[in-house]
Amino acid sequence: MQDITLLLQAARQGDRDAADAVVAQLYTDLQRLARRHVRQAGHMTLLDTTALVHEAWLRLAGGDGKDFPDRRHFLAYAAQAMRSVVIDLVRARQAERRGGGQQHLTLDTLLAEQLPHGDDTLLRVHEALDELAQLEPRLAQVVEMRYFAGLREQEIAEALGVTERTVQRDWQKARLFLSMSLG
Repeated sequence: MQDITLLLQAARQGDRDAADAVVAQLYTDLQRLARRHVRQAGHMTLLDTTALVHEAWLRLAGGDGKDFPDRRHFLAYAAQAMRSVVIDLVRARQAERRGGGQQHLTLDTLLAEQLPHGDDTLLRVHEALDELAQLEPRLAQVVEMRYFAGLREQEIAEALGVTERTVQRDWQKARLFLSMSLG
């Protein structure tokens, strides 16, 4: 196996084989991310984990020359792409129909896996995250990496170039902001 960082650099230079090798090596991680998104999305998406990985890959491959210096940055961006795919599906579904009951929303990552997530909830979280990104971009990145990608605090700290304690404080601030925005 080649070093993922070298493959990411080659892929950035336009090497299609390197890009395919990146996906092949990180496919298990991408499947884990997709499984989390599909579980959170529940009934509202017709995509399975494989389809979500492929849809996200199409967005990643067709991207605007994003720079992925390492595995964590690539996975963080892949999580954003998967979130985008799910949100687009929710919006398309809501364009077909209106209504639906309110769902319980939590930003606790342990409880989030056990609770059903409806279309409205996902859209509200997405909109609140967009608002947070306007005010504090790093806080929004921490939420995406932790809540949507399932990365640990240490991994987030390395990807963002901050300390773990900073990630913990950012997570607390972001949860407070989102709770107020969604409450």
